[in-house]
Amino acid sequence: MTTTSTLSKTAPSSPPTGRARAARRRVLVIGSDLAAIGGGIAVASVLSGSRAPGLPVALAYGTLVWGWMAAFRLYNSRLATDRAEEFSRIGKSGVRALLMLAVPVYVTGPAIDLGVGVALLTATVGAVCVERELLRIWFSARRKAGHGLWASVLVASGEEGQDLWTSIEADRTSPHTILERLDPVDCQTADELLTKTVGLARACDARGVVVAESSVDSQTSNSLVRGLLEAGLYVDLASTLSDISTDRLATRTLGPSVATFIAPRPRGGWRGRAKRLFDLVVATTVLIIFAPLMVGIAVAVRVTSPGPVLFRQERVGRNGEPFDVFKFRSMVVNAEELLDELAEDNEGSGPLFKMKEDPRVTAVGDFIRKTSLDELPQLFNVIRNEMSLVGPRPALRSEMAEWDQALYARLQVKPGITGMWQVSGRSGTTFAEYTRLDLYYVHNWSLLVDLSILAKTIPAVLKSDGAY
Repeated sequence: MTTTSTLSKTAPSSPPTGRARAARRRVLVIGSDLAAIGGGIAVASVLSGSRAPGLPVALAYGTLVWGWMAAFRLYNSRLATDRAEEFSRIGKSGVRALLMLAVPVYVTGPAIDLGVGVALLTATVGAVCVERELLRIWFSARRKAGHGLWASVLVASGEEGQDLWTSIEADRTSPHTILERLDPVDCQTADELLTKTVGLARACDARGVVVAESSVDSQTSNSLVRGLLEAGLYVDLASTLSDISTDRLATRTLGPSVATFIAPRPRGGWRGRAKRLFDLVVATTVLIIFAPLMVGIAVAVRVTSPGPVLFRQERVGRNGEPFDVFKFRSMVVNAEELLDELAEDNEGSGPLFKMKEDPRVTAVGDFIRKTSLDELPQLFNVIRNEMSLVGPRPALRSEMAEWDQALYARLQVKPGITGMWQVSGRSGTTFAEYTRLDLYYVHNWSLLVDLSILAKTIPAVLKSDGAY
């Protein structure tokens, strides 16, 4: 049995999350939901004016909405982690509550006006969705600070188990903090594995157990999971599948087995046309708004350093097609020639060259690089259909020499001005992380993913995360 001292993502100042803390969290969520329901009803009443439902009807509707939310298990944290599924269940709760209320109200008195019903449903469901999203952000921030984590035991073998432990602890969005690890190889039977796992969980006051499916055979896994559930422990089965967005996963039964269903994520058709239209509209709008600033940057670059205003460099685009990427020049004219002399000072990983105090960068260049203003001319690449607003970083042909076969999948989509790599620390991330994030985007792309990345780009730029 492998045991180690407690690890936490950021050394939480309080003990690991226990059942009492989980209960307090549930009370907080319930209280917030009730407040949001009440707020939504109040807004609907104001909008409805003289047609607003009376207090008894409003209270009945609010109670029914909350009751359906509980029935849909929206207070089970394991079922409220998927945003799309959570919002869907909130919407269903509002609709069912309204339908249940309509019949008795019609029988006992005047029917609810259709407009009032729509206002009640829209305002209430909207208020709860907004409140849940704010809670999600708050809980996520607390997890990143090391609070409110699930104290867990990891059941996994050897180096793979250690890698999984490291990955869980490094993932700031993960709700787990692993306290101990148990290697199934050290147990002779399934019963011994169950006994030791439960004992270890009790000893460190863990609420859950993470089981690496690849570390145990199917019969042992079934026995272990059932035993852990009977012992009151939550179980996460860590699959060998990685970097697939959870909103694409669904479980179903195949005979006696439980299977994970994954739907393909089409990139063409209306989705591709919508992405292109969005790129064109946003790129054109931003160019018009920022035109005076771009003129100012162009003048500053030209006045403070000899050479052209724009830097053009061949990059690899979709399907391996080369194109010239545009940037405001931030380095001296012979920067490429000086690169070999600085090779030993490279602070990047893999084929990426990064250097915080790069002597080739000009004074103006230092500012526009840290603020990402040097990338504004890439909007012309977007209009020319060579790039997208969101996508993998446009790679150099020389970098491809160090790609493995899997990374070539990034050529299935157009490169982007911003992307998952850029909003995740940019130069501060390793080449391995850069690779993983690019592939994650390629395989899980959607319009909502693009909007999410764009929303994260602004604060990342303002903080200059890893920009050099």
